[in-house]
Amino acid sequence: MGKNLVTIVTASVAKYRKNKALLLDIIRDVQSELGCVSDEAIVQIAKSLGISRVDVEGVVTFYHFFSKNPVGKYSVYLNNSVTAQMNGRAAVAKAFSNAAGCAFGKTTGDGVIGLFDTSCIGMNDQEPAAIINGVVFTKLTADRAKTIVADMKAGRAVQDMVQEYGDGANQSALIKAMVSNNIQRRGPVLFAPFEAGSAIKAAVEKKPEDVIEEIKISNLRGRGGAGFPTGMKWDFCRKAEGKKHYVVCNADEGEPGTFKDRVILTEIPQMLFEGMAVGGYAVGAEEGILYLRAEYMYLKKYLEDVLEKMRKNKILGKNIAGKKGFNFDIRIQMGAGAYVCGEESALIESAEGKRGEPRNRPPFPVQSGYLGYPTTVNNVETFCAASRIMREGGKWFKAMGTAQSAGTKLLSVSGDCKKPGIYEIEFGTTVQTLLEMVEGRTAKAIQIGGPSGTCVGKNDFGKRICYDDLATGGSMIVIGPDRDVLEIVKNFMEFFVEESCGWCVPCRAGNQILLNKLEKIMEGHGAESDLADLESWCKIVKSMSRCGLGQTSPNPIATTLKNFRDVYEAKIRKGVDFVPQFNLASAVEESCKAAGRKPNLHGEH
Repeated sequence: MGKNLVTIVTASVAKYRKNKALLLDIIRDVQSELGCVSDEAIVQIAKSLGISRVDVEGVVTFYHFFSKNPVGKYSVYLNNSVTAQMNGRAAVAKAFSNAAGCAFGKTTGDGVIGLFDTSCIGMNDQEPAAIINGVVFTKLTADRAKTIVADMKAGRAVQDMVQEYGDGANQSALIKAMVSNNIQRRGPVLFAPFEAGSAIKAAVEKKPEDVIEEIKISNLRGRGGAGFPTGMKWDFCRKAEGKKHYVVCNADEGEPGTFKDRVILTEIPQMLFEGMAVGGYAVGAEEGILYLRAEYMYLKKYLEDVLEKMRKNKILGKNIAGKKGFNFDIRIQMGAGAYVCGEESALIESAEGKRGEPRNRPPFPVQSGYLGYPTTVNNVETFCAASRIMREGGKWFKAMGTAQSAGTKLLSVSGDCKKPGIYEIEFGTTVQTLLEMVEGRTAKAIQIGGPSGTCVGKNDFGKRICYDDLATGGSMIVIGPDRDVLEIVKNFMEFFVEESCGWCVPCRAGNQILLNKLEKIMEGHGAESDLADLESWCKIVKSMSRCGLGQTSPNPIATTLKNFRDVYEAKIRKGVDFVPQFNLASAVEESCKAAGRKPNLHGEH
């Protein structure tokens, strides 16, 4: 074991004060220094923290952005989501591979360049996109990919490869990203003028119980997709017994097609942080954690600066907004690439420095969450809405939307439309109205709520976007008239197979079985019984899986079977009970030719 490795690990562990809950940060620093987290590094980290090697290795092998093998001096992570495919991702990938001289999933022989596929990186409105050493590159072309590879071979700094910056705060000195906000429609809740400090000042003028009551009056429901009443969640957390209480913001938007939180974090982070402080005041917490997805690492310095300015302005820290005894601060915890960490209990596990595996419930996080203490976990948009409610009142908020879905909803729109970006709409807006806004009128379908949501066709374009009708966490992917629906479904199922944490068999094995059956049908080997199998297996995986990932992962197949059944039926052989996918004649043809023999298959084929 080299002294350099020991020195690097020891320094990183000391930097984080041997805090086991910060294991992800320690591993990230070690990988940044060494290019990977080798077996030797894993042993040293475990020894320095006083934990088992298995615990460290389990974390390293769980997350996408950690690797036991060298990832290259320049590591290219190219998004392979549906929207990237729609915008020419295949040509970009080929250009990277040809120019670098290695396939995806590999590192060049000299260790300079590593090419990797990765799931959605939150740039669906400007695809194809990639992350290279933490720097985001958007709207890539084959020519641009060749230029980037040439720059890497020349040893150029990655940040210097960025040719232009995006709009708004993306141009700030602490971000300097080529990312565009694409704010297409501003609404009264999120993107109306907001005075710094106004939300928390309004909150501390009330009793904590009255803050919760105001949130209840507003009928604010969680904006992450599940729609649980926020006031009720805060009430449960406040009343739960525990020496400490925590507020956690879920900024791990990993659903393909979702990027709304990225824009909030870039343009109105103070509104978010004040909402967390309001939540802290309401539930009796002194510490808040922003769990930020690894793909948004480029925003971390900027967000840390915003937090520091809020502390100087007494909006965070001790005796906030002049309220004696109200102390609340926020720290940022980086994720490391795992879709399942969008599930609140998996997120908490990750924030504690573990594999992001969902917990058994009960107990729920409001009873036993971060480090075993009562914890409220809310979405980025939810906390922003709480800030606005403190300013304008619960009745004002409830007056917008529908009976079951109050207020506005921020949507991330991508795919086959002329105006991709984010739209703040009032709940109750129809799909057709949205398609007109985004100039996607020719769409034959729209994927609502990302892969885990619902794919609807023209017959359902009159339905409303709200919890009462078509619920969504925000992802809206427009599917044009020339797209192959089954290719899109296949991409979604490949995503779920990759992102399953593997804890339970129905999700781990069931999604792979569903994908295999889908591919069998797409290849022309499907029978009517295969469609029945798909319907049956979708129900099994949904009903028997442990967490929300497996409970929604069959939706790409289940909803398209329901709404686009003709697409499946066009691929199957009618009147046939079974069509084998394996072709024995083709399998033995080459060997028989080599042996100079004719196959004797007894009529099998």
